[in-house]
Amino acid sequence: MRAMNMKNTISKTQMLLGLTLAVMMLFTASAYAAAPGITGPTFNLTAQPAYLTQPDGQMIYSWGYGCRVAPTGFAPGMPNQTCSTMQVPGPTLIVTEGQTVTVNLANGLPASAGNTSILFPGFNVTTSGGVAGLMTQEAAPGGSVTYTFTATSPGTRSYYSGTQGDLQVEMGLYGAIIVLPSSVPSGCTAVGSLPAHYLAETDFRLAASAYDHAKSCYDREYLFQFSEMDPRIHSQALAQVTALNSCTAGAAGCSLNVPTEPYHPAYFMINGRSMPDDMDPNYATEYPHQPYNGNPHMHPGEMVLLRIIGQGRWQHPFHEHGNHVRILGRDGNLILSATDVNSLAGPLLFTTTTTPGLAMDGIFYWTGKGLNWDAYGHNTDPAKAGHATCTPDANGYYTSAPTALNYYEWCQDHNKPLQVTPFGDVASGGPTTLPDPNLFTNGPWYGGSPYLGPDATVRAVGPTGTTPPSGTIANSPTGEAGFAFMWHSHNEREITTNNAFPGGMLMMMLVDSREFQIDESN
Repeated sequence: MRAMNMKNTISKTQMLLGLTLAVMMLFTASAYAAAPGITGPTFNLTAQPAYLTQPDGQMIYSWGYGCRVAPTGFAPGMPNQTCSTMQVPGPTLIVTEGQTVTVNLANGLPASAGNTSILFPGFNVTTSGGVAGLMTQEAAPGGSVTYTFTATSPGTRSYYSGTQGDLQVEMGLYGAIIVLPSSVPSGCTAVGSLPAHYLAETDFRLAASAYDHAKSCYDREYLFQFSEMDPRIHSQALAQVTALNSCTAGAAGCSLNVPTEPYHPAYFMINGRSMPDDMDPNYATEYPHQPYNGNPHMHPGEMVLLRIIGQGRWQHPFHEHGNHVRILGRDGNLILSATDVNSLAGPLLFTTTTTPGLAMDGIFYWTGKGLNWDAYGHNTDPAKAGHATCTPDANGYYTSAPTALNYYEWCQDHNKPLQVTPFGDVASGGPTTLPDPNLFTNGPWYGGSPYLGPDATVRAVGPTGTTPPSGTIANSPTGEAGFAFMWHSHNEREITTNNAFPGGMLMMMLVDSREFQIDESN
């Protein structure tokens, strides 16, 4: 491993070990996520080889879809959006319900790799050009094929190679297609018209709702594609491609014979990256062929739309700490009550198990309800600035003051302290005595505070001084000070990178007090 990679891996490993010590922590990274992609309805794609990076310093020979020419546009209009000629996952294709979608695929794979193609499950596809394949029309080496279909219903779906899928999907030929509703359902907030409680944040949603249904409105959205890689398959493919470098496509002996069983994946990825790389920004230059990250972020009370796809060969039991996920629909099929079409009937999942090829849309939210203490660390002293009241609505939340810093607070816990013997700006009488935060923090990453807000690090300060990282360059007390919930695979091996923990399918959901403006531009 190169020295630079070793240094980065060690520092990020220390970070995660600190995060695993507690459920609530301070997180200083500024790399957030959204559901970035390219817009159509015409897409000119290519399939090409390149190398993917892994946190252990390895460069894995892979194949992926990319943009043959510049796309029509990007969504949701984030800075630095690009579409290279090869990426894993492939470009997220963003279209609108009712559009006629055209995908022109050129085969830029090595001649020995043979034909390639794309399947679009859930759509009635017509083809032109190319050559006949087992499952669809294929593009021969150096050739092309065109696929056309109507985006009949909203939702998230996968697309992937329909040619020798055991090898080509493993090598990275897969991606996502998102179909947006053609109108805004009643009660949903149109994109670009965020209500006051967002405090001037930019709206990076793709749409106002996930489906044509008023109960599928959402506030933020993230796309997660889960996959795995067996590096032995990739290294054998590279060896054979290299040995057959000068062969002519279709000639005798000009074809790969890569065994794909037994299958022993060593890399487990979210959006083509393993932890901690998945927490770096979208379109980070150090990952030229892995543009999408996996770093969700929210404020209490927001409805977060999760677009989830299983793109590999294995099921992955992914668990979102902090709350269950309410499933809205699968593969573009909204799940409604059999007796009332106005009511959703999707299951509430403890783990969003990603079956290969299955896509699902679900809602995650977190409010602080059930903590049994005031997450904002309010004090009953009226002289304390910013310590708002909490007048419950019919559901028990503080929603009457959209610009209040504790908007959507669970009022039953307002002014309820956590500590028996508190330090800082917290009333006494709570159920626990916190240890000195300086004794159990891990470097600049864990804040040691059970409170939300920019001054959370000074609300539970021990006698030895302020809680790290207060007053440091890494993060000051007036910066981000939220909670972080670990989201990870419940298959323990899948939270490793080549059997080294931490890594693999692991990321953090960052929950911030509303005065911290979430910047999803990267």
